Amino acid sequence: MSQFALDVDAANFQQVVMTGSHAAPVVIDFWAPWCGPCKSLKPILEKLAEEYQGRFILARIDSDQNQALAAQFGVKGIPAVKAVVDGQIVDEFSGALPEGAVREFIDRIIPSPAAALRAQAVVLRQSGDLEGALATIGQASQLDPGNEAVRLDAAEILAEHGQLEEARQLLNSVSALAQSEDRAVRLAARLDFAQAGKSADEAKLREQIAAKSDDMDARLQLANLLIGLERYAEGMDMLLEMIGLDRAWNDDAARKTLLSVFNLLAGDPLAAQYRRKLASVLH
Repeated sequence: MSQFALDVDAANFQQVVMTGSHAAPVVIDFWAPWCGPCKSLKPILEKLAEEYQGRFILARIDSDQNQALAAQFGVKGIPAVKAVVDGQIVDEFSGALPEGAVREFIDRIIPSPAAALRAQAVVLRQSGDLEGALATIGQASQLDPGNEAVRLDAAEILAEHGQLEEARQLLNSVSALAQSEDRAVRLAARLDFAQAGKSADEAKLREQIAAKSDDMDARLQLANLLIGLERYAEGMDMLLEMIGLDRAWNDDAARKTLLSVFNLLAGDPLAAQYRRKLASVLH
């Protein structure tokens, strides 16, 4: 045990957990000596407590010896981990998780020193000041270099800047767990579309289509270009036109591309609107 990982019982519970959680988040690990999964989780929690150097406190409670505390926190099986902030449970999990998942749990409850700068960068992005947003996120990264959410923020801003390779490198630099998050999946799809249309010339593609309306290659390039530029409705309209012209072209490429756009726009009302349009075209 260290100054950041403490054995807790009824005698010091109030001081360490309830009072202490007003100064820093407290992570309670309910365990027992006979519990195999507890033994797997223990070194992970202790390692992170040492690594985070007081940004959270680990309180280990033997549930067999402190049944009243276990009952107070609704413990039904162990290991049971509860995060307490300002005297209230704010998050929890049960069972032995891998280090990456435990780290993600910890990061959710710890106020990042970069939080204010991330919020400032959002305002700058919304106002169209991408340079200012990127500089602000750079400051956030210096304050919290291990924060993968900050790196994803930067990747998104770089993508908006048209710096696709740099955005891709940042996206690839985060953990597999972070890459599986919805925002990272959407960013990867957006970069794929932007890359597909990077070398395309919109005016020339439109000329090609005007000269030969069934030029499906030109149509697909234009759709990718428009989607990469976040002109989603225009791009999806082009894909719907392609499906109407020749649904089977290139192994159903237009429909498959449109489904990828739906994934990119998950939760956006525009996706639902175009799903209905696709159903109408197919039937």
